[in-house]
Amino acid sequence: MYESIPGRAFTGEREHVRTGDESMLYFSYGSNMLSERLRTRAPSCKPIGVAHLAGHVLRFHKRSGDGSGKCNALRSCDTSDLVVGVLYEIRKAERNTLDNAEFLGRGYDRVLSIVELGDSACSVEAEVYFALDHVIDDTLLPYSWYKELVVAGAREHGLPSEYIANIVSHPTTKDSDPRREQLHLKLLGNGDDS
Repeated sequence: MYESIPGRAFTGEREHVRTGDESMLYFSYGSNMLSERLRTRAPSCKPIGVAHLAGHVLRFHKRSGDGSGKCNALRSCDTSDLVVGVLYEIRKAERNTLDNAEFLGRGYDRVLSIVELGDSACSVEAEVYFALDHVIDDTLLPYSWYKELVVAGAREHGLPSEYIANIVSHPTTKDSDPRREQLHLKLLGNGDDS
């Protein structure tokens, strides 16, 4: 299935997907799952497929500069816990733009991690952003527009329906800045173009 993607090599009992020298693999589990959003940060992004990160749970508790909660893949003590997301290939030259969008070193840390592609035994080394401890606040809620972006990305790539339902059921709060909300909803085609 993945052999058709150019620039990949497969080796070993558990397959490992590798990119060329100019590309990297990036595992997105939050709003960057939505291709349109990620393209604003990494225009070269190409979705590889649905993947999951074992031993982690999805939380909306990363404190954002706008005062709301953003997604985090929180390490759990249960290896059966999964954060499901989308594996993308992006150009390494765009990593700095993505780092800036994720507030690397101030909001998230970028860690090379092993994720599993789909239901296969294909192990993939990919860059994953994890919230830093000092920006985690379990009292936060995401803005409704942010959760809409996460859900739209999950639906775009066909994440499991039960997983999407869990995201949909997460409570939200209204953004007090209507301009910011409109700006982000334009990614879904819902924003006012006036």
